[in-house]
Amino acid sequence: MSTSGQPLRRDAARNRERILAAARELFAERGLGATLNEIARHAGVGVGTVYRRFPDKDALIDSLFDDHLDAWQALFQEGLADPDPWRAIVTVHERALELWANDRAMKEIVLGSPHASVRSTRQRARLHPLAAALIERAQAAGEVRADATTQDFGVALVMIGAVMDAAEQVNPDVWRRYLRIVLQGLRPQGADLEPLAIPAVAPEQMAELLLGIWTH
Repeated sequence: MSTSGQPLRRDAARNRERILAAARELFAERGLGATLNEIARHAGVGVGTVYRRFPDKDALIDSLFDDHLDAWQALFQEGLADPDPWRAIVTVHERALELWANDRAMKEIVLGSPHASVRSTRQRARLHPLAAALIERAQAAGEVRADATTQDFGVALVMIGAVMDAAEQVNPDVWRRYLRIVLQGLRPQGADLEPLAIPAVAPEQMAELLLGIWTH
């Protein structure tokens, strides 16, 4: 779909995806300072093609952000379709962190954009009701402690995301271990503990991991 809401021709849609892919790569590498001219060159299209699709860089960033919201919304909806409430929560958190790890540009857009607060409000409006429904369903089934809130799970994502970033070069899968530990803390008393399949950080890796957390 174009920024005007009208369906695109196949070639125009292909160009749009090339532009968005190029923008993701450049924003991830250089931050939001990359220009539309640079994005056009990286995409292999003329700058006029970029401007026909996106009148300015903010419009391009908004399109990237909308794609991000679409992916997260689909993720929560798939979780709600899972008949097992606890499995749904674990899967949604794992896949949400994988999405975050695989879209470095979104970190720049969410955290580094002048319009970050506006986009955060849009994100909350679309995703918070789905996240709340996921958690409330698990609470009703006795799978999540009654005093846990949607915000607790949101903070858990931020915490584990920090570990993920810091451990990328040290132990890239270790975040999955700590996600399980944190999520287990949000289960009710007496719930079965799941085994920690991912090994802990090795003692010789701790200094590098902590340095990565402190410097991110």
